Order: sequence, then C-alpha cells, then structure tokens
Amino acid sequence: MSALFIILSIVFILGCFGLVGAILLQKKRSAGGMGSIAGMGNVADSYWDKNKRRSAEGTLENWTKIGAVLLAILAVLLCIV
Repeated sequence: MSALFIILSIVFILGCFGLVGAILLQKKRSAGGMGSIAGMGNVADSYWDKNKRRSAEGTLENWTKIGAVLLAILAVLLCIV
C-alpha cells in the first residue's frame, strides 16, 4: 500500500466519524420525509425558519452538506488510488 492511500483512508475514517457526529447533533425534524415530499415541509414560514441559516443549527446543517460532498469525493479518490 502506498502512503497516499493510507493517509486518505485515515482522513476518510475521521471524516466519517465527524459526519456522523454532525448528523447526530442536528435537531430532529417533525415533518419527516413524507412531509417534504407532499409539500408540507414549508408550511410554517416563521421568523425562525427564514433566519435559520444564521443560527448555529443552520451552520451545522451547511457544514453537514459540505462534509458529505467532500466525503463522496474522497471515496472516489480512494477508489482511484
């Protein structure tokens, strides 16, 4: 095994643990998957919902999305190496 593969594997494993932690820290949504499919996910447009992105919860949600994309890219790189 090459050193690059070992380093990428360690980063991938640590990233997986970080992503799982970020997902577990997020607030549970009451609408669920069916609510967003049926269009019920955007019923309450309160002040909190509109400004959620500025809060710690919104920031954690954005970092979770970014982390998931980076892990997918890293998984492809691991397959290539």
